[in-house]
Amino acid sequence: MIPFRPELSDYPLVFSDEVAEAIASGAPIVALESNVITHGLPYPHNAATARKVEQAVRDGGAVPATIGIEDGSILVGMTDEDIERFASTPGIPKVSSRDLPIVLARGGKGATTVASSVAIAELAGIAFFASAGIGGVHRGAQTTMDISSDLIQFTRSKVAVICAGAKSILDLGLTMEFLETHCVPLVTYGCDEFPAFYCRTSGIPSPHRIDDERSIARAVDAHWSLGGRGSFLIATPIAQQDAIDNEEVDTVIAHATAAAEREGVRGNALTKYLMRAVDQATEGRAALANASVLISTAALAGRLATAHTRLYSEDLFAGTDPWDGQR
Repeated sequence: MIPFRPELSDYPLVFSDEVAEAIASGAPIVALESNVITHGLPYPHNAATARKVEQAVRDGGAVPATIGIEDGSILVGMTDEDIERFASTPGIPKVSSRDLPIVLARGGKGATTVASSVAIAELAGIAFFASAGIGGVHRGAQTTMDISSDLIQFTRSKVAVICAGAKSILDLGLTMEFLETHCVPLVTYGCDEFPAFYCRTSGIPSPHRIDDERSIARAVDAHWSLGGRGSFLIATPIAQQDAIDNEEVDTVIAHATAAAEREGVRGNALTKYLMRAVDQATEGRAALANASVLISTAALAGRLATAHTRLYSEDLFAGTDPWDGQR
């Protein structure tokens, strides 16, 4: 079952020629966020990395659809010129799903986060989305109630999300508890533990490991066929040669968290504070790890989107129900 797709004319979506052709032909597509262009690496490295991420999707057999906001419309698929413009324009704000209606009404540019990209991907009828890492439950959320909107959006949007887990600055145990409580399926690809973005492992066992791409495609479809109303998460670890040691990151986070407490840093500012501390302590290795994860998750997303499309094209060509005999 392909995710519910409304009439596209009901929404201010502007498709690139490449994405429009892919939709018309039924080709596999992978949505990508634009926040990594505007709030990741400095220019021109951000533009170069964005192009590498898109190429990774193409190498996997799918069409990339980088999502952005401009002049009151949602760009679904960026041209090379769009990427260059977003990468070289300072001050483009992050736009989460709750901010979308306000930013669209005001016009101007906006860079989509995981949450807003997932929401838009569903509106556009795109079933797969790739990101380096997802948001989660923050440390101390028992008193602050600081929970990423990414997690909430996963309970609402029918999109398969491919990522490298969540950052170690979060409470990964509570993040996993949230996903379980809200019945968000999670499988890992290539590892037995939930990965932690820069780090290959978190110490938290994965509920399910599947290393076969076609089987993951079938599991994604089964979730929606069984009435699942939200996302399906697939987490894959960073490449071994680019990973940062868990103990090193944990030590940096512990020291930075104590310093932030002394300085009164809280809320959204705390995340930036901790990430900056990790970047400084790793002397640039964190930035390289971030680029590595962006590319590897995009490559897997391309292959999974392709496997999902083939699953249906083969069954439809044969005139059979893909779940016949397996219900």
